Amino acid sequence: MNEIGELFRVTREEAGVTIGEASKDLDIKEVILENIEDGNIGCFKDIFVLKDNIYNYAKYLGINPDKMVDDFNEYMFEYTSKIPVKEIEKKIQEEEAKIEKKEVLSPYTIERKRYNKNIFIFVYLFILFVIVGIIFWSVKQITLNKDSASVISYVK
Repeated sequence: MNEIGELFRVTREEAGVTIGEASKDLDIKEVILENIEDGNIGCFKDIFVLKDNIYNYAKYLGINPDKMVDDFNEYMFEYTSKIPVKEIEKKIQEEEAKIEKKEVLSPYTIERKRYNKNIFIFVYLFILFVIVGIIFWSVKQITLNKDSASVISYVK
């Protein structure tokens, strides 16, 4: 916004027009024109009135009014947007490149991550060994309990 205001100020001064004369000719308060030239957009309550004033001021000074409004719109977009314009333009170019490549995105063309079969074999063998170990331990405990029960009954 400062660039737009500076362009207005320089053009007005080169034309030899005071801000009071511009204010009177455009029927816009001097304070408004000063704020436009200073780039103080926070002083304006209505953005549409500000755009209208920028358009009329640019036309009065002989500057392309449509370009000035476009520059102001771009500034406002960058000022209010959380995503910078350059990132949006980059994303648009990437999407256009995908369209040019005619890249097809579907569930059937997406490469799926393949798992190593050796890992599954290792896991299954480990589980098998744990189960077999538990069975052997259980059988051993049962036989020990039978042996101790027979020894206790023999002692009596």
